[in-house]
Amino acid sequence: MKLSRRSIFILVVIILTIAADQISKIWIRANVAPGSQSKIIGDFFTLHNVENTGAFLGMGSDLNETLRILLLLILPIVVLAFVLRYILKEKSLDKWSLFAFASIIGGGIGNVYDRFVYGSVTDFWHIDLGGVLRTGIFNMADLSVTTGMIILVIASFRKKKK
Repeated sequence: MKLSRRSIFILVVIILTIAADQISKIWIRANVAPGSQSKIIGDFFTLHNVENTGAFLGMGSDLNETLRILLLLILPIVVLAFVLRYILKEKSLDKWSLFAFASIIGGGIGNVYDRFVYGSVTDFWHIDLGGVLRTGIFNMADLSVTTGMIILVIASFRKKKK
């Protein structure tokens, strides 16, 4: 089976996203004490080591084990597989949309991998711009998914203008 340049681009983005996510989490687990908080840029940008058994902002962490496996492990795998199939088959997607979808898939795989292997996801960054913008504690996979979603929104607005 010969891979097209397009398929190679998608796979490289996914692999690099997973690698950046997993390397950052390995570093955090090895070098940052669990439950700790360190200032990177004052109180605006802090480093933590938190294990999240739920999804976004810990949602779902209080679900029973069966529901958590179904909603946080199996469902994401099915959705990621459908998205990957879609971007490999849909030839009309522009490079930015391909990059965005591949980033979302890579980030999703990074977090699903953690849930499967560790039973939780390691989160470590927090931003608080004086209450104007305040995030939950997040990781590289979350950043990849969010960035991919922002790019998709911008790309969709650009398509509507044309």
